[in-house]
Amino acid sequence: MDEPHAVVVGGGIGGLSAALALHRRGWRVTVLERAPELREVGAGLSLMANALRALDALGLSSALRSNAHAEAPGGVRDRRGRWLSRMDAAEMVRQLGTSALGVHRATLHRILREALPASSLHTGAEVEHVDSDSDHATVRYRGPDGPRTLHADLVVGADGLRSRLRAQLWPEIPVPVYAGTTAWRAAIAFPEPIPTAITWGPAAEFGMVPIGDGWLYWYAARNAPPGGHTPDELAAVREHFGTWHDPIPALLAATPPGVVLRNDIHHLATGLPSYVRGRVALLGDAAHAMTPNLGQGTGQAIEDAVVLGAACAGGAQGLPAALAVYDEQRRPRTQAIARASLRAGRYGQQLRNPVALAARTAALRLVPASVTLRSMTWCVDWRPPQG
Repeated sequence: MDEPHAVVVGGGIGGLSAALALHRRGWRVTVLERAPELREVGAGLSLMANALRALDALGLSSALRSNAHAEAPGGVRDRRGRWLSRMDAAEMVRQLGTSALGVHRATLHRILREALPASSLHTGAEVEHVDSDSDHATVRYRGPDGPRTLHADLVVGADGLRSRLRAQLWPEIPVPVYAGTTAWRAAIAFPEPIPTAITWGPAAEFGMVPIGDGWLYWYAARNAPPGGHTPDELAAVREHFGTWHDPIPALLAATPPGVVLRNDIHHLATGLPSYVRGRVALLGDAAHAMTPNLGQGTGQAIEDAVVLGAACAGGAQGLPAALAVYDEQRRPRTQAIARASLRAGRYGQQLRNPVALAARTAALRLVPASVTLRSMTWCVDWRPPQG
């Protein structure tokens, strides 16, 4: 039997996870990344129980845990530093079986990349068109040596928020919409031990996540019109968050200006009717770009990859049925989490009405931490397919 061939469009964390999941199931994989080099742009990640189980299923448990930081959950504070809700680390482990891990995006990307055959990774490859029916798929792309064509049994669209494959094969789906929030991120050297925590102010949020080896990832978000940028983004963060509670001023003081990234937050407001067309399957942001308010964007992409690999374990034979299983298992869950994440932002970071803010503060102080943790269980207590 010929070795089945999958072309993965996009070399980010979701694309590499999909390539690895299929590679482990006996597929020959070709990853096409349009950037001139294969690397992850970003700062840090908080990987919750579901993402950790998905990475365990990919055989990356040891490599990940030796390069990440076990989070000491703090909770939620107001901008003066008063705790509104505390998270019990022992209770988290009891309910979910593990604490979360903080890791640099580039570290996770490297671990995934090193688990794949180097020959499967192709950079500077701009995919121009994909043809697909029930029997085969053809990918036309332009590489460093000119136009090329690949024939594949499966094409995986992992090309992100502005997915070209989604635009081509799902033209009825509107482009991503602005969620009303702009965000800044940075990974910095900061050896002082601090817990993972979130601080809420009116229409604003600041978060901090240790990511190991004396490094920390922070992010700041606030309501703003789209498209805003300044010559000094760090100064913009200091202007709004510089008087918030410790250690926020110290984190900003330790941040070199050139490392601050700013991005407007967009999401897919219209859910796809299917993640599959012919022999093309979308995953990650290409399929269900969501706001970051539940911290599930990366985790859901890795889950997608693991489920896709399991569904396609039989190779190219029966692939349409396998992709139907993938869609059935992934679309309801990811779209529900995307909706929940959008709601979480509206009642969390984006909330600005003083009466609503006071009501939220009172509610957070009254609800026991164990109840708050149980409310997260539906989202993070996920198990990979068996077999």
